[in-house]
Formats: sequence, structure tokens, C-alpha cells
Amino acid sequence: ELKHKKIPYEENVRIGCMIEVPSAALIADLLAAESQFLSIGTNDLVQYSLAVDRSDHTLSGYYTPSHPAVLRLIRMTVEAADREGIPVSVCGEAAADREFVPLLLGLGVRELSVAARYLRVIKEEIRSIKMSDARQLAKKALSSSTAMEIDYLLETWKAR
Repeated sequence: ELKHKKIPYEENVRIGCMIEVPSAALIADLLAAESQFLSIGTNDLVQYSLAVDRSDHTLSGYYTPSHPAVLRLIRMTVEAADREGIPVSVCGEAAADREFVPLLLGLGVRELSVAARYLRVIKEEIRSIKMSDARQLAKKALSSSTAMEIDYLLETWKAR
């Protein structure tokens, strides 16, 4: 349409897809086949996967990115992107959570999108992580059955 109207534009715009609802993660393979990148929006993915309104403070204890269902959806999305050879990034609160970053890396995430105020601390965390350890953490987390077990893994992993 822009070309037809002779409006200048950048012709090499990458087309991607946000994975923010469980249905998108479940068809990540189909979306990845049509995309040049995927981006996982953890705030919405957690909210819609767990049916918990993140703005309702009375339910805040149920809103957790460490829930096994959320981790499986993230991993499923990363695997779909990997099969298509496209990058996948993670944004949202989980990407800026220093304690959660090792798990994201272990799940195969290689790009994080965080607010500028978090850059230094997240960079420090990434530099301190041994990838083989992060993969082991993710393997244990994916075999855990509750968010509480996974939270404990994250706490003890950090104390290493």
C-alpha cells in the first residue's frame, strides 16, 4: 500500500510475532514458520496462562512466571523458533528479574528486552552464569510439578 501510494518506507522490515497468550505458544511452530522473530511477553503470558489478573493485589500470590505451565510454554516457543532458525526474545517482568534470568537462559532464550534501569544488573547476572549450569537448572525446573518447587530451585541455585 505504501509503495502504491509512493510513500517512502524501509523495505526490509522484519515481521515477527508476540507470544502473549497460551494459544500463540501452542501454535508457535506455525507462527515461527511465518515470522522472522518471536517475542515472548511474559507479563501477559503469565496472566492469561494462569487466569490471574496481575493488577489484582489479592491474587498476586498466584501470579508467578515460575509456574510449570508457563515454563513449558516458554520452552515450546523457544524450540519452535530454534527449528525455524529465528531469534526469540523475552520481555516483561521475568526478563528483568535477576533470579529468573538463569532459568530463561537455560530454557534457550538468548535475547532479553528490559527497561534501561535494569540493564546493568541483568548484564552482570548473565556474565556470572555458566550455560551448562543454566541448562541443568532448566532441566530440573521443567521436571518440577509446582511453582513452589521451581522457586526453591531458583533460590538454591542463586546461593551456589
